[in-house]
Amino acid sequence: MASNVNPTVRRRRLGQELRRLRELKGMTAEEVAERLLVSQSKISRLENGRRSISQRDVRDLCGVYEVEDHRIVDSLMQMAKDSRQQGWWHSFGDIPYSVYIGLETDAASLRVYDPQVVPGLLQTRQYAEALIQGALPEATPTDIDKRVQVRLRRQERIAAAEHPLRLWAVLDEAAVRREVGNKQVMIDQLEHLLEMSQLPHVTVQLIPFSMGAHPGVSGQYAILEFPDAADSSVVYIEGVTSDLYLEKPQDVQKYSVMYEHLRAQALNADQTREYLSDVAKSYAR
Repeated sequence: MASNVNPTVRRRRLGQELRRLRELKGMTAEEVAERLLVSQSKISRLENGRRSISQRDVRDLCGVYEVEDHRIVDSLMQMAKDSRQQGWWHSFGDIPYSVYIGLETDAASLRVYDPQVVPGLLQTRQYAEALIQGALPEATPTDIDKRVQVRLRRQERIAAAEHPLRLWAVLDEAAVRREVGNKQVMIDQLEHLLEMSQLPHVTVQLIPFSMGAHPGVSGQYAILEFPDAADSSVVYIEGVTSDLYLEKPQDVQKYSVMYEHLRAQALNADQTREYLSDVAKSYAR
């Protein structure tokens, strides 16, 4: 496995392997928890990659699963060690959505639907500052600046010279009609959106109000896909106090089908650019 894989993805892969070993042994998570005198939720968190895993945890689990091949145990132990390293985002302190950032950093493609605001990867600094300040009225200037810096750092995936993130963004018209900051901030944001949409690996589509009800009215979500076939796709749904990550194939498939309907009902890329240009002009009046 490549040494540059980030710790979040390492934990996911290690968790998947530990789940496979448990299932080969024919044991439930509850049975494993009873053997190790830990909670069932701990076993579940270790397997879904949401919790750091120690080499001792790996050793104990391999003992329960009667893994006799020392090469497998050593490999899993090394993965556990690597998974405890820190990603670039840890230098910014406590980031609520750090798990998502780790996944996004390693993703090959991202499909996002946002009904309210311009997606973070396509935001200008001024738009991001005004948005975060409005969404988090009790945040300090330091906290706002930290979140903006993280957002701008995430955008480097779009501008990467090699293997840039393939981004497909579908927006509801409300996302560009909502005046965040002031009119000039919106003009600059829409011009930036138009510029980014010209990149070969970025597609932006808009669903106008005239479309009426559509499959995205239930809210924002993103679908992340990874370059390694061993890493399953993930649906990410952002929450106020906690986020939701869906990895079951049937869940990912359901959201993927819904996204195809959104793309089909939205204006195409050229029509979207024309629409965004008109909206920008409306702010300039």
